[in-house]
Amino acid sequence: MDKLGVGIIGCGNISTIYMRNMQNFRDLRLIACADLRPEAAQAQAAEFGIEALSIEALLARPDIQIVVNLTTPNAHFAVSHAALSAGKHVFVEKPITVEANDAATLVAEAARRGLKLGCAPDTFLGAGGRLARELVDSGRIGKVLSGTCFLMSHGMEHWHPDPTFFYKPGGGPILDMGPYYLAALINLLGPVASVQGRASAGFATRLVTSKGPMNGKTIDVETPTTVMSLLHFESGADIIFTMSWDVWKHGHPPIELYGTEGSLRVPDPNFFGGTVQYTEKGGDWISVAANDRPFGKPNWRAASWAEHMPSQANYRCLGIAELASAVLHGTPHRASGALASHALEVKHAILKASVEGGEIKVTSRVERPAALSDTDAAALWGAEAGAMMEGSAR
Repeated sequence: MDKLGVGIIGCGNISTIYMRNMQNFRDLRLIACADLRPEAAQAQAAEFGIEALSIEALLARPDIQIVVNLTTPNAHFAVSHAALSAGKHVFVEKPITVEANDAATLVAEAARRGLKLGCAPDTFLGAGGRLARELVDSGRIGKVLSGTCFLMSHGMEHWHPDPTFFYKPGGGPILDMGPYYLAALINLLGPVASVQGRASAGFATRLVTSKGPMNGKTIDVETPTTVMSLLHFESGADIIFTMSWDVWKHGHPPIELYGTEGSLRVPDPNFFGGTVQYTEKGGDWISVAANDRPFGKPNWRAASWAEHMPSQANYRCLGIAELASAVLHGTPHRASGALASHALEVKHAILKASVEGGEIKVTSRVERPAALSDTDAAALWGAEAGAMMEGSAR
């Protein structure tokens, strides 16, 4: 078998970039999609030349080996469990599930069945994440002692056509955006040992200003929208970790790490490229662009709601290709369900600590993912797709 057949369940906003990118990866063949809204599945099927099926029919297809679960978070567990039960490998959007116990159940079920369970984010496998990992592993900044991590904005209602679920249980910045930052940190530093935390909601309601059926409507906020925490890693590093949708403007870099020999700035973990900066002890920042590395070239332009943003490297689907390579070629599986499950426990521990106070131990353990070389990353790209450095921005 030279390619694995893929079926996508969930044809919402994020599905387009997955479908657009999938055709470029060596080991993947997109076959069908499904959604509880048949018209959404039919629209995507027509756009990408695939079949629109019911969820049941998609799970029953013998030519589909991987199910990609792009449903809303509260459906992640049920859909992923059904796909595993149907004998399919699964890659699910973040967060892996809403509840940490459900994530652990999925990890155990996949292992019991001999199936791969992967989970977004896969951005830490991009050029920026790999370059940062190289600098840490080479000892360029010495042993990492501490650091800071910030995601701060004024939420999702200005761009997403229906941002309701972001402000309900299972949403909020810690569960929606936290996975990108935690995956990046775990890739660089290893697993989290314990956390402390505080949480709050800065606004009781949110006014939707994006185009679409929700425009002008308000959403009642039912989940924390600012979460501040201190993460203690098994490596000994302590990281200040702040996720907020209550901030209009700020000047913090996404991730900074402070080591015994220097400091490191990691690019936005929501994307795959960017520029890494480091210092040699107290020297000036040294900038190293990742654009010329596999999965670093900007290939995507932000939509009209964010025209101020530059073109970005957006290779979502890389994690699915990495899962397929693990199945077909026995390569390491890095964007794994086990990593996502550990990160989810960390997030719930932060929320628990914000209520109970004190320090909460993280009980799950996960191995730091194996490093991904540029050569092995490039091998995931399909030869017929041409040079990945020549992607066209939209």
